[in-house]
Amino acid sequence: MKILRIIARLNIGGPARNAVILTEGFPDTVLVCGEVAGSEGDMMYLARQKLIKPIIVEELGRELSWKDDWKAFWKIYKIIQREKPDIIHTHTAKAGALGRMAGILYGKAVLIHTFHGHVFSGYFGKIKTLFFIWIERFLALFTDKIITVSDNLKKELAEKFKIAPEEKISVIELGFELEELFRLAPKESAETVNIGIVGRLVPIKNHKMVLDCAHNLKQYASISRRFRIIIVGDGEARGDLEKYAEELGIHDIVEFKGWVKDLKAIYEGLDIVVLTSLNEGTPVSLIEAMASARPVVATKVGGVPDIVQEMKSGYLVESGDEEGFSQKLMDLIKDPEKRREFGEYGRNIVKNRFSKERLIKDMEKLYNNVLKSRVP
Repeated sequence: MKILRIIARLNIGGPARNAVILTEGFPDTVLVCGEVAGSEGDMMYLARQKLIKPIIVEELGRELSWKDDWKAFWKIYKIIQREKPDIIHTHTAKAGALGRMAGILYGKAVLIHTFHGHVFSGYFGKIKTLFFIWIERFLALFTDKIITVSDNLKKELAEKFKIAPEEKISVIELGFELEELFRLAPKESAETVNIGIVGRLVPIKNHKMVLDCAHNLKQYASISRRFRIIIVGDGEARGDLEKYAEELGIHDIVEFKGWVKDLKAIYEGLDIVVLTSLNEGTPVSLIEAMASARPVVATKVGGVPDIVQEMKSGYLVESGDEEGFSQKLMDLIKDPEKRREFGEYGRNIVKNRFSKERLIKDMEKLYNNVLKSRVP
């Protein structure tokens, strides 16, 4: 089978990693992507490491622009005509829309789209969100198979937003190369507990909640000098977040590290990993944290409950519950034994479930089944 894989950009995160892993895993694959914005972490280095040379469509970036999107559409269509793929597999919203529309015009390939998350809450206003929902419903009519990365995400797409009937949606969880994280020793008890959050510094990730929790915890004399907040990542909100930390008077316990390529270096120094997102698909940072035997505290959104087991590998808190989040953090700061137990349990969950090999095997099975169903 010949596959054309399309993703908007190879910025740091789960979609880019999976696109690269799947491109490597299926030899006759052409990867098409746009360029990463200046404030985002670029994962093109990972493609180069695997000797993958993507076809770059400059207009296929993050920002919406009728002029650039129209150019990107026609460039993608010409690539499809030239490559003549059996399968067109798109990832992320913009690439999914342009890639599938070009595939519909081509008319000779199976169309598959992966929702790594969605933009139907927390991103846009009501009217624009409704517009995107209707676009996805229309595209779903021509899509042979829709893939989601978690059961909760499938339920949202089928039942809440009615993007497609349940039988058209398959769940294939993410897969990664986590071996170096599995080799990390469980974190020893230390005088200062490092609490880390890893990801893009954008409003949907709600980093302000982490800073608010740090401000709350600093008021307690028993732990005020026993923890630090480590923020790994970069993005458009960094300046505002740095200013906010100053305003709260917690700049002395908050460190902005920017993007760090070395995963082992990130998690080796952390005792607890948190996530405060308003909307998520399957957060890569939590999978990496669990592979590293680190306990997690996260908001109960999207696919998070599908990977974090409450009171076993970490704590789940309702989105926006700043007080509850602070209490769970305090509990783990004070209890090194619980941190160790949660970390070990999480590592055992992740070991086989999110492997690269499992991802490729599941995807191959889905590809074959969809192709067979299209044969007269």
